[in-house]
Amino acid sequence: MTRVLVVDDEPQIVRALEINLKARKYEVDSAFDGSSALRTATDRHPDVVVLDLGLPDMDGVDVIKGLRGWTRVPILVLSARHSSDEKVQALDAGADDYVTKPFGMDELLARLRAAVRRAEPTGGEEEGALVDTSDFTVDMAAKKVHRDGRDVRLTPTEWHLLEVLVHNTGRLVSQKQLLQEVWGPSYGTETNYLRVYMAQLRRKLESDPSHPRHFITEPGMGYRFEP
Repeated sequence: MTRVLVVDDEPQIVRALEINLKARKYEVDSAFDGSSALRTATDRHPDVVVLDLGLPDMDGVDVIKGLRGWTRVPILVLSARHSSDEKVQALDAGADDYVTKPFGMDELLARLRAAVRRAEPTGGEEEGALVDTSDFTVDMAAKKVHRDGRDVRLTPTEWHLLEVLVHNTGRLVSQKQLLQEVWGPSYGTETNYLRVYMAQLRRKLESDPSHPRHFITEPGMGYRFEP
């Protein structure tokens, strides 16, 4: 069974999530503050975390950073904070998705299922953990990129974008999917974000950024990674 850690200081939200998740055969642990969340995650090893940012003892972003110090468990932020800056901060810290309050239970559960699916190992995960191209190597397990014998420094957002494309090697990933997976579910039309970050990835990883071989643009549709 999939184990979910729900972290929120509003008892009614925790109770609603517990009822809905248990009805769908999830195992559920709950925490009402950040320090309890970190302890519970260490003890119980959840498969996914649903995390509020406005906690009484620490900011939820610090909880994300604490978790990311030792685990890649999917983190689904559930927060009343609506500003783009706050969403980007949470995603850059290592969150996988972002749902704003008030929320629809069906949407939240769908996003939770998607986060769990993305984290599930595939049959060839070990073989696919190292992706070689003619210009660089992506070590998915270590979350590192090597080029010309050196590590390439990527920002968390650049890495997240690269990760989504590599996981979909050879397949077109739509602009909307990239925006929502990397920046959050409220994004879908900010294609200028993609242009800026794709240009940065090409500049860091392509031998000829003006004529990319690996990060291919499909005009008006999305992007494709070709090793």
